[in-house]
Amino acid sequence: MNSIYDEVTDFLVSGLTPEQLIGYSPSAEAQTRFEALIAREKRDGLLPEESAELDRMMEAHRFLMMAKAKAMLKVSQAAGKAA
Repeated sequence: MNSIYDEVTDFLVSGLTPEQLIGYSPSAEAQTRFEALIAREKRDGLLPEESAELDRMMEAHRFLMMAKAKAMLKVSQAAGKAA
């Protein structure tokens, strides 16, 4: 199983357009794992390796959100120039 970080970085280096980046979402498997770790953290706590995995997932999520925001800005600026 690839981690969400692996999925995001693989996608980002695949030569995508800003529109493709904006539309990207991690796999259902990665999203399910992310949600399960958050729920377990709140309910029972996590093992150290699970906590580290969740930290990496959170970092990847923040990175993806920043990249999507930049892509949206780029698309918006291009649309403004075309008008």
